[in-house]
Amino acid sequence: MAKSSSTSRALARLSETASTLVNAEMKRWKEEGGRIVGYFCSAMPVEMITAAGLLPFRMRATGSTGTEMSDSCFSSINCSFPRHAFNMALKGEYDFLDGLIVFNSCDHVRRIYDHWIRQLQTPFVQILSLPKKAEASQVEWFREELSILRRRIEGHFEVEITDEKLKESIARQNRSRRALRRIYELRKGPAPPVTGTEMLAVTVAGSAMPQPLYGRLLDELWRDVSAAEGHRGHRARLMIMGGMLDNPEFLRVIEDQGGLVVADSLCFGSRTLAVDVDEKEHDPLTALARYYVADRPSCARMYTEYPRRVEYVRNMIRDYRVDGVIFQRLAFCETWGFEQYSVTNDFKEWNIPLLCMDREYVLGGQGQIKTRVQAFLETLGR
Repeated sequence: MAKSSSTSRALARLSETASTLVNAEMKRWKEEGGRIVGYFCSAMPVEMITAAGLLPFRMRATGSTGTEMSDSCFSSINCSFPRHAFNMALKGEYDFLDGLIVFNSCDHVRRIYDHWIRQLQTPFVQILSLPKKAEASQVEWFREELSILRRRIEGHFEVEITDEKLKESIARQNRSRRALRRIYELRKGPAPPVTGTEMLAVTVAGSAMPQPLYGRLLDELWRDVSAAEGHRGHRARLMIMGGMLDNPEFLRVIEDQGGLVVADSLCFGSRTLAVDVDEKEHDPLTALARYYVADRPSCARMYTEYPRRVEYVRNMIRDYRVDGVIFQRLAFCETWGFEQYSVTNDFKEWNIPLLCMDREYVLGGQGQIKTRVQAFLETLGR
């Protein structure tokens, strides 16, 4: 008898992993002598970290309760994620890290790096530049950035990142991407077996546990839900898009109002798994550079890629039979603010129902969220 998502042990384990900053798998990794490297951006080729025998951890501020220690380091118009993340760093919540990799993904995150290297004692901290275009010259330039990173990881951690290890890591990560896409595909049907809340927990968990274990849990989850009865009776099929979102509880508030999230364009979601890294490319660094700069669906930082990005969203709206889209962004995020302006104009022209919501990193104001979502669902006529 097939299990429903609510009775899946794999889903329960993945959801628990996503709900805490330092989960049981990370604790076990450290107890067995493993080392962990954090990274601030989905543009980080995690394959390089795993090829070095290290555990990659996508930086979150899960469990943060305030910014009292970090507020003096940021202006009043910085988004709340870097304030919460650096506050946790100052409190020692990230002391499990053996290294940290930061991108100049935005000025807000770049500011974390500036303060981190001056105030904290993390043994290995590296910043990488990320292109804003996705052309051949940017791919080659980013490959050189990755080459520098490889040498520095090798030197600091006293490991060797061979091409063969990189290829093995790429293949392993691709298997997880394909397993996730297989589960995503189930949400196209009239009764999706997993909710948006559950799916976000699954993808967040993958950024904080060893890949072999994650792959096994994804296979188990697939067996549990592939023949499940599914969710029916929802008022509308929704899509979530926008900037960083790592808290499944935000989607739970939305889905509790009767909307079912069946698709997303998020950096903790579909944009990380939409396509595979090219395993046929002879040079694995070139394959990684091309994937993270040009091949995968981009984020709003890549301004010139907007036409391709919005076409990706429109295709998902069609394929997943989406009734309405919710665009969420962290308040004061200018990168996604520009995207919101463009999306609002285009969706109006295309007659795609859209709700735009600014939010803080720590979930609050749930009453206002509920009211706005309820009103949006009513406009959809469901």
